[in-house]
Amino acid sequence: MRSLPAIFTLLCIVFILPVTAQADQIGSHKKPIRVMLIPADGGTEDGTKADFQPLFDAITQSSGLQFQVSTGQSYAAVIEGMCAGLTDIAWFGPASYIEARDRGCAELLAVEERNGSSTYFAGLFVSADSDFEQTADLKEHSIALGSSHSASSFSYPLAMLRKVNVDPLRDLSSIRITGSHTNSLLALKNGHVDAAGASFISFERAVNQGGLDARSFKILAKSAPIPNPPIAMHTQLPSDIKMKLRQAIGNVHTNKDINPEAIRGYGGKRVDRYNVETGEALFDSVVDATSFLNDDYMAALLRKADSAKRG
Repeated sequence: MRSLPAIFTLLCIVFILPVTAQADQIGSHKKPIRVMLIPADGGTEDGTKADFQPLFDAITQSSGLQFQVSTGQSYAAVIEGMCAGLTDIAWFGPASYIEARDRGCAELLAVEERNGSSTYFAGLFVSADSDFEQTADLKEHSIALGSSHSASSFSYPLAMLRKVNVDPLRDLSSIRITGSHTNSLLALKNGHVDAAGASFISFERAVNQGGLDARSFKILAKSAPIPNPPIAMHTQLPSDIKMKLRQAIGNVHTNKDINPEAIRGYGGKRVDRYNVETGEALFDSVVDATSFLNDDYMAALLRKADSAKRG
């Protein structure tokens, strides 16, 4: 017959083990879900993180899931972080999401929605006092673009040029890759280039923060609708965690205890909700619009940009 101390010890182990296992589960205080954000507007830790921290705090409040939010140093760093298993959730641009998805490490979680829309727009910007009147006028002139992994500050501005038979590789005098929307707009403001590609959300934010005077710019072209930057999960997350995440982010806007101002998205703007039912078809338009950016063409563009930098 077992002694009473032995039985007591066994009972303690039986009751303590589930508590310990629960404490070590992903999404717990001890093991928070790691979130990494692309540096959409200048790449500052404080700026981009401040846009999304209220959202993840709200999800914690409504679901109990714990998060650790950080900003990547670049679009490429976030893609590599996801594919190397260094992060569980990432906020991507549409083009960078497709790259991570096609590498098999990212799975769509949710897309922000405002007024029933899940899209935004990019623009080609020029100085207000320039003589440019249409996109074709940029032939033999220079342009500043953001990260090469960005849809709205790289791929779509190039697509707008090609739409009017201006080949960026052959017909532009130079390409400057600045790493962000804001840097591209500042390059235009400071006279380093003749045009800049950026999203309207980033332009509006830069103006609101006092870094740019809207009267100094004019819009030469507006892109086709671009899917809003998605939040994605690592494909190897446990299925129960994926389900909890979908439920949590998909329903956070319905919780009456959550301040609606906390439901934010790209550029820190308040959004109506995060749609977890959006399918991959939403991103087919990105693939179609940017299909000309194959490996060889991209390599040639980057060489052109590098040549302009060294020159």
